[in-house]
Amino acid sequence: MQGLTRGAMTLFGVVVAGFLIWWGASALPDEGDATIGEFWWAAGLIAAAGLIMAFSQLLGGWTKWGWPRISGNVFLLGFLPALIAGGWVVVAAEPGDHWLGSHVRDWSDDIGLESLVGDLMKAWPALAFGVGLAFGLTFDTTGPRTEPVREPGRPPVEADAGQSPLEARNREPDDRRAPTGEEETPQPEAQPRSGEPRREE
Repeated sequence: MQGLTRGAMTLFGVVVAGFLIWWGASALPDEGDATIGEFWWAAGLIAAAGLIMAFSQLLGGWTKWGWPRISGNVFLLGFLPALIAGGWVVVAAEPGDHWLGSHVRDWSDDIGLESLVGDLMKAWPALAFGVGLAFGLTFDTTGPRTEPVREPGRPPVEADAGQSPLEARNREPDDRRAPTGEEETPQPEAQPRSGEPRREE
């Protein structure tokens, strides 16, 4: 059932992402340079397509179901570098001599990355899609809430304030004896005291 749900959500994500990419590409002119508004409209829609693809996996049970949350480590180590590198190239691909795009191209020349940025500018739609996808991958799910299974005959342990049920379960006393694989040695019978008759077995 989970595989069927994920497959359906992936198909839905592909359809929506494809529509957004087509919508963004249709905003760009067939000939000549696009205006600043047309360029950023197309870039935003293509980035949204990448975000939709990541969300389709999240909603399809790619993780663990449950409520979505943002992973701080993925946001800092995965999304921010992608945003800086991919966003730098997308801004550099901005048509015309507008302030932001021209300054980024000049800064790329100053740090010796003019050739690299110039080559990547040809694929700016793919980089915009990747930035949106990387942002979507920062979301994860907490997973379903499960109650700990209590053993029969053992009273439940109440959790202290600020303590999770798992921690309370871990501090339950374990009164079960671990098997050692050795038979118990019988204890010798106590010797009768003086004056008492010896007990016959």
